Amino acid sequence: MVPALLRAVWTSFWLVPAGFTVVAIGVGLTLVEVDQRWVESPGWLYPGGSDGARALLSAVTSSMISFTGLVFSITVVALQLTSSQFSPRVLRRFLEDRVTQVALGVFVATFVYAMTVLRSVRGESVALPFVPRLSTTVAFLFVLGSIVMFIVYIDHIANSLRAANVIATIGDQTRALLERQFPAGTPEVSPDAAHRSGQAQAGGGEASAPPARHVVASRPGVVTSVDVRHLVGLAARHDVVLGLLPRLGGFLPEGAPLVMVSGARSGEVDDARVRRGVAFGIEPTMRQDVGYGFRQLVDIAERALSPSTNDVTTAVQALDQLHDLVRRLATRPFPAAVHRGPDGQVRLVLPAPRLGDFVGLALDEITYWGKDSPRVQHHVLALLEDLHAVAAAEHRETVRRALEHHRAGRRPGDRAGVGA
Repeated sequence: MVPALLRAVWTSFWLVPAGFTVVAIGVGLTLVEVDQRWVESPGWLYPGGSDGARALLSAVTSSMISFTGLVFSITVVALQLTSSQFSPRVLRRFLEDRVTQVALGVFVATFVYAMTVLRSVRGESVALPFVPRLSTTVAFLFVLGSIVMFIVYIDHIANSLRAANVIATIGDQTRALLERQFPAGTPEVSPDAAHRSGQAQAGGGEASAPPARHVVASRPGVVTSVDVRHLVGLAARHDVVLGLLPRLGGFLPEGAPLVMVSGARSGEVDDARVRRGVAFGIEPTMRQDVGYGFRQLVDIAERALSPSTNDVTTAVQALDQLHDLVRRLATRPFPAAVHRGPDGQVRLVLPAPRLGDFVGLALDEITYWGKDSPRVQHHVLALLEDLHAVAAAEHRETVRRALEHHRAGRRPGDRAGVGA
């Protein structure tokens, strides 16, 4: 999928430094050309000779390589600390961090710029000596900018490693995705009923069940996202209904059923085109999977509750974020995981998690590992009592059962599998 490839490039660690490098080369060549066209340089530019310019630019190149190596080393240490202290699943946040990428980009760009200008310096021993005064002055300004960027980077990375900031950032990302995936005010429709309705529409009625077949996964991996527009368009062209079988974040082995194709013309649908609408990866992502945000917070809480760490405060902070997220879900109806084509017919059905799935994901493991912590148990009970007070009518029974289970000493959730 081209969009998936573009997103992978856009969020890659190397994109910003590479862009800065290309710009630095272009700026260096342009300013050298400007220097060559100036008959008389302004007095505020670099006043030294060719030997001084060469020494200055050489010092810039050597110092920037050291700065770049230092930033890279700090970043690696930060990744190691994050993985061991919080969870390996939060590493993506640091790899996609723009401040770190810009810092590396600034240092590499300053190095490349100085190298580009250095090659144009010609001493008195040649027929046409040349000192790029404007370019050398700009190199000095780049160094000053790099020092400022280094200070900003150190402050940013120090704050990024604080447990509260890590947890808050994951909570903010999950909230933003939740608001897109579960918009308020959307009526709930049973996905099973919607799928049966779509099959009837494709087959012409309930009396004769339309033929159905499975498209299987061509390789093992985790379902990371679904291209709804592509699959709906494909289903509409062939007058069929497509039903995704695994949940987002679920793992599929090679050859396992991926999509069910229902309709009289199901045999005409190209399996490769169907697979193109489902993206696979080595781990879940936050593109469409709200449960993966829950999973990251739960992992942090579990790590904090382990006997080797025994950091109840961090676990409670993660639980507070989970409280807010589950509360948002409990106060709104879940949208039907069905998508219609231009003709108004159901063309795509996705597995729809229920509130009990998210409650179980948020609380089952934390309750288990925090069973000896009064603070954790108190927060879990307060969370469930708050949910029971504010839950929408269709979620009230789910929350009531979870609250009764917790008071009886059992696990609060009735998970069916979300964000594994």
